[in-house]
Amino acid sequence: MGYYIAPRFLDKLAVHITKNFLKLSGVRVPVILGIHGRKGEGKTFQCQLVFEKMGIEVTNISGGELESPDAGDPARLIRLRYRETAELIKVRGKMCVLMINDLDAGAGRFDEGTQYTVNTQLVNATLMNIADNPTDVQLPGSYDSTPLRRVPIIVTGNDFSTLYAPLIRDGRMDKFYWEPNRDDKVGIVKGIFEPDGLSQKEIEQLVDTFVNQSIDFFSALRSRIYDEQIRNYIHQVGFERVSLSVVNSVEGPPEFKKPDFRLSHLIESGNFLVGEQKRVENSHLVDDYNRLNRGRNSQSAPPAAVTPISQPSNGAASQEAKINGFQKEEVSSPHLTLETQAQIRELLSQGYKISIEHVDERRFRTGSWQSCVHSHIDSESDAISNLESTLTEYSGEYVRLVGIDPKAKRRVVETIIHRPHGIN
Repeated sequence: MGYYIAPRFLDKLAVHITKNFLKLSGVRVPVILGIHGRKGEGKTFQCQLVFEKMGIEVTNISGGELESPDAGDPARLIRLRYRETAELIKVRGKMCVLMINDLDAGAGRFDEGTQYTVNTQLVNATLMNIADNPTDVQLPGSYDSTPLRRVPIIVTGNDFSTLYAPLIRDGRMDKFYWEPNRDDKVGIVKGIFEPDGLSQKEIEQLVDTFVNQSIDFFSALRSRIYDEQIRNYIHQVGFERVSLSVVNSVEGPPEFKKPDFRLSHLIESGNFLVGEQKRVENSHLVDDYNRLNRGRNSQSAPPAAVTPISQPSNGAASQEAKINGFQKEEVSSPHLTLETQAQIRELLSQGYKISIEHVDERRFRTGSWQSCVHSHIDSESDAISNLESTLTEYSGEYVRLVGIDPKAKRRVVETIIHRPHGIN
């Protein structure tokens, strides 16, 4: 299998790493390079290829190591690995880097439900301290006045907006958004299918057929082509004997013939993978589960002190709620689903305000939503009319309903109510 390094990726990493090993008078060089972008685009693998090409030794930290039951351990780990890497530079006499994979997964905060621990604070503070003083990184409880060698830090992640803002500011972290263009994709996919005899034209047609898919999709597609042979092998030896024939077999591991890598077969298998993706995207089982839980919680909540509009109180005639001298009527819309209308009423009845946001398909990947209203809505009729006009104006984009708690100044719900091509 051949490997392709995107020229932009190679250039960015090479410049950042080299610049950190040079002494540039009067120039402040960021120690950290943050490589971010959507999932499955090969950020980590491209880094590994660049390190191998430049002969760079790497010290790795996983995002999963940035949390611990013992407060302070992850921050100490970062300092320890940094000092170890600085020692490697001194001993080996070559470039070395510290790499932290999936930093946002370990130290980011995605919503109000994400727990913000002491370790998260210490990890952010430690990285900020290293960025400000890269030659003076001490371990807790000890101090060594000898300056360290400066160590470039490479971090990867999907969404750096979840990180502590002062950490990612310019001067501390240099940012690089990785989104491979068509030429990059063609080069990488050609390397993936290099042993399979596909022509340049077939590779381009495959990439153009699945233009919205990430790089990992094509690796998964190649792996899936072998499924048919493996399935036949399992049926041939029997389910009961598969373990004995594969693990520690006297006859050795099984050998398989080259599968069918014709373009038509690849496209057929790729369409199956796309179908599985859409089933996951459209199921939204967790939304149904959360909505059910919200309904249970609202039912179990104590009744409000306000008398219901349509019910009499103490046997007297029913009282009609009035706003500005006019009777409050339940507004309905033929264009919105009953579920959406009910959710609007539920949010407003709990004292929340409503906002409406939209985003196109390209910006949806990065979560760059834009507001459709100038101020928060607190009227059911205004909410429905604004929502209807938004759905008409942005029929080819994603539209979501946002519930906002004005007292806590936070969002309580974000629900996508319209998807491109009219899918609700």
